[in-house]
Amino acid sequence: MNMLSFDNHSAMPLLQELADGASYRLVMSTIDSAKTAAQLAAENSLPLSSTYKKVRKLQSMGLLFVEKIELDGKGKKVVYFRSKVKSVEFNMSRDQILLQLEKNDVQRTR
Repeated sequence: MNMLSFDNHSAMPLLQELADGASYRLVMSTIDSAKTAAQLAAENSLPLSSTYKKVRKLQSMGLLFVEKIELDGKGKKVVYFRSKVKSVEFNMSRDQILLQLEKNDVQRTR
């Protein structure tokens, strides 16, 4: 299994972001296939502007990446986002927090 582990200091921001319902839904809906921000907004009943903000934040945290960029019929750039994470395990003890993320086995096709 291809895992990433995080300790107390680095685990908390990731946990907080994944605990946010919208962020969680965006990550989960891009595990199996890459989607555009418009597709994500529609599927998750989110405003498009909020979706873009969440996607940028999830990208900066390393949870989403740009799988491909295409041009539509009008020459406009269309960006497809995909989850880097397949599953998450969280363990907490008295003096330690451990977060393990299983990497999503995806191929980048730019």
